[in-house]
Amino acid sequence: MYQDLYERLAAYSDTDYYPFHMPGHKRASLPFCNPYKIDITEIDGFDNLHHAEDLLMEAQKRLANLYQSRQSFYLVNGSTCGILSAAGAAAKRGDSVIIARNCHKAAYNAVKIFGLKTDYIYPEFMQCGIQGQIRPDELERLFNKRKNIRFVMITSPTYDGIVSDIEKIADIVHAHHAYLIVDEAHGAHFSLSSYFPESAVSRGADIVIQSLHKTLPSFTQTAVLHVASDRMDVSKVQEMLGIFQTSSPSYLLMAGIDLCVKMIVQSGKELFDTYHQRLASFYKKCEGLKHLHVLTRKDYHAYRVFDTDQSKIVISTLGTAMNGKQLYDCLLNRYHLQTEMYSAWYVLAMTSMMDTQEGFERLANALWEIEEELGRNQNLLSGETCTELFLKRVYAPREKVLEISDTGYYNIEETLLEESSGRICAEYIYLYPPGIPIIVPGEMISDQFLCILGECRGMGLNLQGMKDQMIRKILTITYKQ
Repeated sequence: MYQDLYERLAAYSDTDYYPFHMPGHKRASLPFCNPYKIDITEIDGFDNLHHAEDLLMEAQKRLANLYQSRQSFYLVNGSTCGILSAAGAAAKRGDSVIIARNCHKAAYNAVKIFGLKTDYIYPEFMQCGIQGQIRPDELERLFNKRKNIRFVMITSPTYDGIVSDIEKIADIVHAHHAYLIVDEAHGAHFSLSSYFPESAVSRGADIVIQSLHKTLPSFTQTAVLHVASDRMDVSKVQEMLGIFQTSSPSYLLMAGIDLCVKMIVQSGKELFDTYHQRLASFYKKCEGLKHLHVLTRKDYHAYRVFDTDQSKIVISTLGTAMNGKQLYDCLLNRYHLQTEMYSAWYVLAMTSMMDTQEGFERLANALWEIEEELGRNQNLLSGETCTELFLKRVYAPREKVLEISDTGYYNIEETLLEESSGRICAEYIYLYPPGIPIIVPGEMISDQFLCILGECRGMGLNLQGMKDQMIRKILTITYKQ
């Protein structure tokens, strides 16, 4: 029987599946009227996002005041729009830039669109399979090797909640006369409560992009861009937003942003206090787990991580024969707990101020039941422990032959995967989520890379980006030096 998207969504909303995933409103019934009645365009009395003079100008001023930025902008095309606009405002075609290798794919698209020359800085690796912080000393060393860098773009916090030392990084970047762009998509709740880290807006970044919908009660696709310093030309940012932001911005989405800001201004302290209590109670209940392990600040401290976002619940399966996908499937199918994502050895549950006490209790109880099952079956306690080494192989630097922006000048052909070693890759391959590329166009395909690709497939990890979704062929470049 035919079922359209709306019908499936409506049916799903009536189930008991609990959302430990974005968006941050967690499908709660927030005060919002029939959306059809307020779905308008730029009519009299409602201002124009691309030329805000009244209603939307004041709304964006309230946003800037909340985050203490120089100027803030609504984004209805998600953080992707903000990343593209920030890159275009901070650099000219052909400029050299430094990008953290764990940046969102939008950063790589910006490199291609603006013809930028890239150097990558790699995050640290942690044994549990998590990519860690960007170290300031590594960035300094990279600056000493490269001249005339226009901007540095990093992701902080990461998908898993790892926070880099933005203040030290900003000092280094500015000392070399470059801009610092921070993809803070997962940190829209930062600086709104003392329970969480400070936002990059107040730590020295020049532009900060946040996805409200990830961790706050706002509709999917809503995000904001903050110009945080006097170094950045605001008019250039506005010019780029005029290019990458839709010419018909949704008033539903903008109203959602406004309601979110209003809720935090009026009730933020109470909401965050309750949220913190529920999080603390959850972590306390999970302290005794011996086989599964919920990571805490103490675990991250062992890796000298600058800071972490404890709203991201990372559940490690290290030491067991259960991998991340198996735990993810178990939580979903047996307990109806929809988590955000899985990796090789862990599952990520995303939380927000809208999560309920019942939701946290369901997750804690499920983990304890799985824990007891693991304890009864000793055959389930012999898992892989060399995740740090595996991760270093997966995200090892690849030999760059061409800049991403130059790959379009060459002929591209499909090549059987087993025959592709020694050829130049012409497409991205990501582990998704979070969408970090393990190879990008212009990099050399090696035997080692093909071996790693086979390992990822064997572990059931979600590989995306390739034209051939069966992962039998790969696009390569016909290139002669």
